[in-house]
Order: sequence, then structure tokens, then C-alpha cells
Amino acid sequence: MFGIGMPELIIILVIILIIFGVGKLPEIGGGMGKAIRNFKNSSKEAESETPEKLEEDKKA
Repeated sequence: MFGIGMPELIIILVIILIIFGVGKLPEIGGGMGKAIRNFKNSSKEAESETPEKLEEDKKA
């Protein structure tokens, strides 16, 4: 996984805890989840629109 092992992940987690604190982590996680969900939905919409646009371009 990009050359990141368990010790590096633990160090990153500790740094995040120090910077944001324990109380903000659920908010940050929720925001990241929403962002990922929106990205996936947008990419699915783009994939479904692409064949339709190609057909329209061929007809024009």
C-alpha cells in the first residue's frame, strides 16, 4: 500500500489526534465519507452520460 506500513500509519494517526483532538474525529470522518460518496456518485453519472454523448456526437 504505497510503501506505508503499520508503524507509519500509527504515527500518522497520532499526529492527526494531536492536531484535531478526539472530539473532532467523528466530524472529520463523516465529512470524508460524504466527500467520497459524492465523488463516487459523480463518477457513476459521468460514466452513464459518456456513451449517450458519444452517440449524440456521431449523429450530429
